[in-house]
Amino acid sequence: MLAKSVILSAFALAAVLATPADSALAKTQTAIFAGGCFWCVESDFDHVPGVVSTTSGYIGGSNDHPTYENHTAAGHREAVKIEFDDSKTSYAKLLDAFWHSVDPTDAGGQFCDRGHSYTTAIYAVDKDQLTEAEKSKAAIETELKKPIATEIVMAPTFWPAEDYHQNYYKKNPIRYRYYRYACGRDARVDEVWGNAAHQGIAVH
Repeated sequence: MLAKSVILSAFALAAVLATPADSALAKTQTAIFAGGCFWCVESDFDHVPGVVSTTSGYIGGSNDHPTYENHTAAGHREAVKIEFDDSKTSYAKLLDAFWHSVDPTDAGGQFCDRGHSYTTAIYAVDKDQLTEAEKSKAAIETELKKPIATEIVMAPTFWPAEDYHQNYYKKNPIRYRYYRYACGRDARVDEVWGNAAHQGIAVH
């Protein structure tokens, strides 16, 4: 029995020593962005280094458990909840990627998708994010020299979208690529941002 205890203790010690020193310091944080079609926002942020997971969903409306059929009438936006490893990236870097993947000057929607549900917004999960997002917005407004239409508010409840919307760009790559091209998303982002378009997002 003593020998077994010694062996188990040795294994436990080896496991601790084998764990990377910074893993205990790494934490998963949450960010929520609305940037038009959530298929596209999800795809973009899946290609940002340090992002752990993305979830398409609805946010900001008047009803609970919204669906794709009723979220627009209830005032929800399409949005994406992002989980990121703060030892590999930062909220500031995610903000930078967000701004440079949308047209933040458009108050009526994004690209071919029109209406409130497709407008841009940043949903802060705490006051630190709120402050950082507002400062970032001011900097972007100075950079573009145009009014920025993106709303910045504290995040209400985020409601995940139906399963068929999750990872749509992976499940339906041909349809997704055609939709993104036909909607003019990348062309308009290139027009707004020039060489800074899609900054912080790996090529995909």
